[in-house]
Amino acid sequence: MDYGFSEEDEKFRAEARSWLAAHAGPRLDRRAWERALGAAGWIGLGWSEAGHGNRTATLTQQVVWAEEYARSGAPPRSGHIGENLLAPTLVAHGDPAQKRRFLPPVAAGEELWCQGYSEPGAGSDLAAVRTAAVREGAHYRITGQKIWTSLAHEADWCFVLARTDAQERRHRGLSFLLVPMDQPGRIEVRPIRQLTGTSDFNEVFFDGARAREEHVVGGEGQGWRVAMSLLGVERGVSTLAQQIGFAAELARVVETAVASGAVRDPVLRARLVRQWAELRAMRWNALRTLGGTTDPGAPSVAKLLWANWHQRLGELAVQVRGAEAALGPVDWSVASPYVTDADQHLFLFSRADTVYGGSDQIQRTIIAERVLGLPGEPKGAV
Repeated sequence: MDYGFSEEDEKFRAEARSWLAAHAGPRLDRRAWERALGAAGWIGLGWSEAGHGNRTATLTQQVVWAEEYARSGAPPRSGHIGENLLAPTLVAHGDPAQKRRFLPPVAAGEELWCQGYSEPGAGSDLAAVRTAAVREGAHYRITGQKIWTSLAHEADWCFVLARTDAQERRHRGLSFLLVPMDQPGRIEVRPIRQLTGTSDFNEVFFDGARAREEHVVGGEGQGWRVAMSLLGVERGVSTLAQQIGFAAELARVVETAVASGAVRDPVLRARLVRQWAELRAMRWNALRTLGGTTDPGAPSVAKLLWANWHQRLGELAVQVRGAEAALGPVDWSVASPYVTDADQHLFLFSRADTVYGGSDQIQRTIIAERVLGLPGEPKGAV
């Protein structure tokens, strides 16, 4: 146990491992899996509030759960946006009625969420959002477009950053609204087909969609404050779990390099060793910053490290296979749908790692301004 976990932590590990062994499997229906997790109380371990159908856990126990989950072969989560982004935001900024309405269904795995932030022309520059929400009696009427909306095609609700005061500019006049997705004719979701052939990201079009006035979190005009709070909730727990998956991918690449004989190339062998060493360094950096709240640059440093590391791993995954990496697992001339194998998927999808979640350029700007104290980047007039 390289973390030196306590006896209670190890009991928690044994319980988590036993439950996952009995219930997890890669082919489970994702929505049914969320309900199974919720029924057992495994959703919401990191919330600072209990009593919504969730159990709570210490920070080290959250690490234990995340790592055991990554090792279990369980399917990717559909409910992580509601659990890890919306719920902590509601705990911090929601009123009692909003908590009573929305936290229990998230904890039960019954309602899935997506995040309505990025727009065409307002991706990394989030303050430039143009989606408008106009108050009409007890509701807001929402018009505009969001893009790169993860899992919108599965979501029941979307938290939307929209402009409720047309006279204000930039971060002023924004509100954080909770919007039901089941509004035929008012909300349209268009999946975006990626290089991998999959469509986890979506465009979302709002054409008079409605949100109730009591579903504005933090109050009208306070959307920027709430949105920035949400972006700061993710810390080292998710990063450590992510690294379990990275280690498995690296092991597969090394195995392929040995089997193909590519490992005999000293340059390529050195790159593999470097990947292993950097992954260990990322692990210890995540442990060092685990639960930290005083280092404004820690999330940006972590994002720069893992995104570029993972992108280089994707390049290695196809390089160790040589020309064979250009061949699909099925005949691409007749395949429908288009299919990639694990290495090709890793290579293609990891091209986006340095863009989504805040591009490398944005992360470096954050470090320069908030950590190094360099002059702010000039902003054009709006």
